Amino acid sequence: MRSEPATFEPGTVLYDPATAKVGAYQGLTGPRAMLRPLGGGREWEAEPAELRPATDRERLGASLRAANERTLATPPAPGDPGRPPTPVPDCDACAWLAGRREAAGTAFDHSAVTDANVLLRQHQRKEHEA
Repeated sequence: MRSEPATFEPGTVLYDPATAKVGAYQGLTGPRAMLRPLGGGREWEAEPAELRPATDRERLGASLRAANERTLATPPAPGDPGRPPTPVPDCDACAWLAGRREAAGTAFDHSAVTDANVLLRQHQRKEHEA
């Protein structure tokens, strides 16, 4: 004999034992419940009578998996951000920006050093990359 399904508010974090996944309750589609992964993504259908509120451990695990997936999905920045860009020889704009960076470094103005590096990288992408 089946028990009557519990009524959940949209956004309630539930555990689906049929898929062993945790998701946010979206609502009912006909007789089935719709759940969405905590980090977003494709919804799945679940049997409402089988769902239960996720434990703190299940909720934390699902949140960590979602954060890890977002981190791994972010492409790395081009170039080495720890290494300042090298000016292109015989380019006046590169030389001027490198001089600006050097002057800022001499004045211990680290914000201006970063600004000069950003401007130099932007210039090089626009003018020197094919």
